[in-house]
Parts: sequence; C-alpha cells; structure tokens
Amino acid sequence: MSRRPGHVTTGPYAPPVPRTTLTVTSADGARLYAEVHGPEDAPAVVLAHGWTCSTAFWAPVVRELAAGHKVVLYDQRGHGRSPAAGPAGHSTHALADDLVAVLEATLRPGERAVVGGHSMGGMTLMAAAGRPQLRERAAAALLCSTGSAELPAESRVFPLRSPQGRRRAHRLMLHSRMPLGPVSPLARSALKYATMGPGATAEQIEACARIVHACPPGVRARWGKVLAGLELTGGAARLELPTAVIAGTADRLTPVVHARRLASVLPDCRGLTELPGLGHMTPIEDAVAVAGRLRELVVDHLRATETGTGAPAADGTAEAPRAPRQKKEKTA
Repeated sequence: MSRRPGHVTTGPYAPPVPRTTLTVTSADGARLYAEVHGPEDAPAVVLAHGWTCSTAFWAPVVRELAAGHKVVLYDQRGHGRSPAAGPAGHSTHALADDLVAVLEATLRPGERAVVGGHSMGGMTLMAAAGRPQLRERAAAALLCSTGSAELPAESRVFPLRSPQGRRRAHRLMLHSRMPLGPVSPLARSALKYATMGPGATAEQIEACARIVHACPPGVRARWGKVLAGLELTGGAARLELPTAVIAGTADRLTPVVHARRLASVLPDCRGLTELPGLGHMTPIEDAVAVAGRLRELVVDHLRATETGTGAPAADGTAEAPRAPRQKKEKTA
C-alpha cells in the first residue's frame, strides 16, 4: 500500500498489532487498507475514522474492545495507508461505497456487525444509510462527534458572531492546502484548541497531532471541500438501524448542537451521550466511554439478534430488548 501512517509508537495511544491486514477494493477501483483485531469468531465491530485521521486514531478503543470483539478498521481513501483517489473520487457516495466494500470483504457470509464512525466516519454511515448492504450487515450504529449538515456555519474554531462570517472562515480552513509542518509546541497548542477539550493530556495531544499532521495537504483539502458542502440530514433520517450518538460538550469542530439534531431525526435513536468538557477527539479523549457505548450496542442488538432474545441478564435470564427510543443521557 502507500506510506506508513504517522502515529505514536509507544504507550496506550500506539496502535496495537492487528491479527491480519488486507487490501479492499472499492466500487471505483480505489484500494483501501484494512486490518482486523481480536478473535475471528467474536462479535464484530467495524469502525470508520474521521477527516485527517487513520486507523491509528482508534488505538485506545481497540485496546478496550479487542479481547472480546472482532474489531475491523480501515483507512479512508487518501488517509493512512490507503492511496489517494483522483479528484473525482471524493464524495459522500465514495465514502458509502468504501464502507460497503469493507463490510463485504471483512465479514463472513451472514455475519453482522455494530458499525461506528467518528466525525467523517459518522458521515460515512449516514451516506450509506440507503444501501441494502448496510441494512444486511449492520445490527446497530454509533455516531461519534459528527454532524449531517451546516458544518462551516456551526463550527466554533473561529468564534465569530455572524453565521455568515463563521461559514466563510471555516470554509477557508476546510479548503486549505497549507502544509501543517512538523509537530511543534505551537502546532500542539493549535490542535488542542481546535479539536480537543481543556483537560486533554499531553499524551493525547501528541497522539492526535502525529496522526493529523501525517495527512497529506491535498487529501485534507479535497475531503475538506466535501465536508464544507455536506448535506446528509436525509441520510440520517434514513438510518433505520438502532443508533446511539455520543459527543463532547466542548467540541468546536462539530459542536454538540449537531449531536442533538441527529438524535432528533434518527428513526431509532438509542440515546445521546454528552461527555462534559470533551472536545472533538472523543475516541482518544475518552476511549472507555466510546468503547462502552459500542459494547452496549453489541450486547443489546448483535448478541440479542444472534440468540433471538434479549441480552443475557446477570442471573442468566434474558432481558427484554430495549424500547425504540431512549431519553438523552449525560455521563461524566
């Protein structure tokens, strides 16, 4: 495949070694790097990362899940070890094609998974909402720190009062091809301000900075242009899977208003979890919370589907499946 992605190599945010890796070919011939962690016969979780990130972004979540789950990761086209596509290969349609290709290539015949997406990865799930392959392969979904539309107007990286001014400033940021340069103290401070909560640790900031700075400027700009014009509210309204939403209350890139809006339009919302004081990089800022929601979705909707009953209760009896909707919840 292409270049090796940038990431830290030691500590809890270093990517664990996958059980296997493979190349997945998408509908237009684009090649995608994918990897599988955990036991082959365990319940499957498939994760899609966000803009300027890579499979390395999920490292702490994989460490939480891999002992008891089959965890599938892939690099979005142009990110990590997936080669960049041509100019025509950047669209929400391409994102959906890539997810479908990964599901078909990594899951056994008849196997289903809980699918999770962070930021642009969540948008990938919304873009694929109408695909029959998603309905066949996915038992439930997690939308993490994401939005469906109006990203430039709602973002607060540039906290301008005027929606028009915010829209213009954030479009310029999303379209920029300016190289980010080395990971310097100034770069770390800028990345923390734009993407993370005030309590982010130095280790977390370093892990995110290494990943984001490794994304080629041209790839960043081409996908940024897609995000600047994003309109997937209809896709969210067609995402008929049981779907949970999670977001940080201090997210400047996709403020929590997006998560609340998604929870209101999803046909089968299984709860909105707001993480106080966290920013956009929730899988790194609080991997335990993100992995916990994925684990709950596996128990409630994947294991229950396999047995034809509710999830096993502590006494060995079967719980009744959850009602279609839950109230919003907040966790510390």
